[in-house]
Amino acid sequence: MSGSRVMRAIRVSEFGGPSVLSLCSQVTVPKPGPRQVLIRVQACGVNPVETYIRAGTYSKKPTLPYTPGNDVAGVVETAGEGVVAFKAGDRVFTTATVSGAYAEFTVAADDCVHKLPDALDFTQGAAIGIPYFTAYRALIHKAHSKAGETVLIHGASGGVGVAACQLSRALGLRVLGTAGTPEGMKLVLNNGAHMAFNHREQGYTDKIMEATDGRGVDVIVEMLSNVNLSRDLEMLAYGGRVTVVGSRGPIEINPRDTMAKESSIIGVVLFFATPEEMKECVALLYAGMEAGWLRPVVGSQYPLDKAAQAHHDIIESPGAAGKIVLTM
Repeated sequence: MSGSRVMRAIRVSEFGGPSVLSLCSQVTVPKPGPRQVLIRVQACGVNPVETYIRAGTYSKKPTLPYTPGNDVAGVVETAGEGVVAFKAGDRVFTTATVSGAYAEFTVAADDCVHKLPDALDFTQGAAIGIPYFTAYRALIHKAHSKAGETVLIHGASGGVGVAACQLSRALGLRVLGTAGTPEGMKLVLNNGAHMAFNHREQGYTDKIMEATDGRGVDVIVEMLSNVNLSRDLEMLAYGGRVTVVGSRGPIEINPRDTMAKESSIIGVVLFFATPEEMKECVALLYAGMEAGWLRPVVGSQYPLDKAAQAHHDIIESPGAAGKIVLTM
């Protein structure tokens, strides 16, 4: 019966600026297929990668028209054939969707759906998916971070940054974070960082080096590598690793900076994670939810019809302060 209903959803019919995000009120509610779940969306996360996809500059382009997004929190409406882990009424969050997140209903494969603990509200649930799974992939699967190492998280006040701070602290790392505003620096310190630095300040990299007694940092989680990568390489300790989580263009580096310390630059894309890697990440995140250290920080909230504004602000804002979400 659900297929006969209509819903509001954001649709993209052409690639371009935020204005191509169009609110449509007569979109058919999708039906869940085998091993799929239909979710009534309460909130969905907005991620920078969704702005690159919308602009048509990302490596993978969806078939037009499409509904953006993957990070949803809501309530199971119906479960498709073969679904045993979920039933109608369950509070859940997703790491991927089949039909898109910026909508009142979405369909997701059951292995991309997870129970949302009662301790977290729906806006926090919408802030888990891409940020926490990406942070874990960068820190563990790619950088192979070990307890006792020092990690620098660039852009630590945004969605992935906050997740990386909380994860790093829980994993026994010494955590340094950067932000672009005093508010952002305070947020970073409140979410696991031992020290915070303003990346808009002249000479902030010198302060970071001083904080390591000149040794440098072992791991850098980099959100804006087109601005920071060259300086990152100079701040690494011997054997250090830069994980590239985000970039908005090219940058010139000196490869000798990698030779001098036998350091590595490692790209990170959650899409390539195997099912086994995702299960491993889920196990640790649930441990964090139970222990109380996994606490998504929700920043600006926008109604669904303001999705274009959210896409503008996530790229143009002077400093991130938590995860941007859309609410239904």
